[in-house]
Amino acid sequence: MNLRPTDSSALLVDGKLVPGSGGTFDILNPATEEVLGQAAEGTSVDMDAAIAAARRAFDTTDWSRNHTFRAHCLRQLCDALESHIEELRDITIAEVGAPRMLTSGPQLEGPIDDLRYWAQLIESYSWQQDLGNSSPMGVPTHRQLLKEAVGVVGAITPWNFPHQINFAKLGPALAAGNTIVLKPAPDTPWCAALVGKVIAEETDIPAGVVNIITSTDHSLGTQLCADPRVDLISFTGSTATGRAVMSTASSTLKKVFLELGGKSAFIVLDDADIKSASSVAAFSVCVHAGQGCALSTRLLVPRSRYDEALAAATRTMAGIRAADPSIPGTICGPLSSARQRDRVEGYLKLAQDEGGTVVTGGGRPDDQPRGYFIEPTLIAGLENSSRVAQEEIFGPVLVIIPFDDDDDAVRIANDSPYGLSGSVWGTDPDRVNRVVAGVRTGTLSVNGGVWYSADAPFGGYKQSGIGREMGLAGFEEYLETKLVASPA
Repeated sequence: MNLRPTDSSALLVDGKLVPGSGGTFDILNPATEEVLGQAAEGTSVDMDAAIAAARRAFDTTDWSRNHTFRAHCLRQLCDALESHIEELRDITIAEVGAPRMLTSGPQLEGPIDDLRYWAQLIESYSWQQDLGNSSPMGVPTHRQLLKEAVGVVGAITPWNFPHQINFAKLGPALAAGNTIVLKPAPDTPWCAALVGKVIAEETDIPAGVVNIITSTDHSLGTQLCADPRVDLISFTGSTATGRAVMSTASSTLKKVFLELGGKSAFIVLDDADIKSASSVAAFSVCVHAGQGCALSTRLLVPRSRYDEALAAATRTMAGIRAADPSIPGTICGPLSSARQRDRVEGYLKLAQDEGGTVVTGGGRPDDQPRGYFIEPTLIAGLENSSRVAQEEIFGPVLVIIPFDDDDDAVRIANDSPYGLSGSVWGTDPDRVNRVVAGVRTGTLSVNGGVWYSADAPFGGYKQSGIGREMGLAGFEEYLETKLVASPA
């Protein structure tokens, strides 16, 4: 890999690449535990300057009103990032631990290409709507509906799919005419910092429109949420942190978008190809070491065909090695950090304490003495009420649970504080549709259908979040509605 850390170790504040007031902090490669380099350590002073720059850019420039210019800037950014794609790929593999194969899709190339969707949406969106004439209270009046940018957006993002989530916020927020302060996760700062460098040096995006603050200080997120100059907070992360974000933001009654955790169910009906479906479920939970909020981590199978499903899932998971993410063909790379590995290992112990059986996996792979690797693990023998079946683990861990009939499958799927995603497999359309209608979740895949796309909304029910990201619905999260009434 040809990493150039000096290109990715600065903050972006008011159009300038500047050092962090707190110096720098080390970045570790999760596959080797080696220090990759340093990132800028932002402080509360830097965050204050970034917020001030974003406020000033929104209030004193025509960025929010110049739709043609914004579309140009987003296409320009997309082109510039694509010219750095191999550098970004190397950083993503080394810093995130993302398997190389995923960088051709949702870990890198897909999210960058999505910027073209947001540019096109600017040009096709109906920014004004004529509501016609009416006579409220006897006064002849003409009404017009205007869509306008919210203002300054504070975006706080996690480490698991940094490009996908960063651009899922940057793209629609900028397209809608907002300015933004982005605080990426301290585990993956280079992914965001290099984007900041490209914005500053290779685009016409005005100073202050995008600001990026990398830092290990989590209180900067609190500062961003509490600051009255910030009009909207867009947060992706754990449900526990989402509650804190919502509470802090409430002090200024700012808009809040939350995309939070999941414990999604993969439902296999008794008329499906049990072996194939169970294998797909087992495979998918190993992708990127299970570090995806929308991955289905509960495999629900008919009790009458439980043994078939268990055998198929076991074969698949036992055949997938946790391996170096830079090697082509790797599916399951490392966990992001020692902290995350410790968390997953704690749940594996808990599974056995709760009476579960580790069917395959369950520990660190013998052939990986370095790195934060966990073997793909299948757990059987637990009730859906167990903590391991209820709580988000964020590792390559699948729990298999039997059900009695379709209604029971829906009941178990919904017996969760989350409602982010899931899958349904079956051949009878009527049965499948009844299950889809019954499951309370924001996205559902039927027989392998792919819901992830720039033009499709993503988000969850219940404690999986508030609002939608991506698509027209995600774009409109970043808009305000203004009604203008004048004499008819």
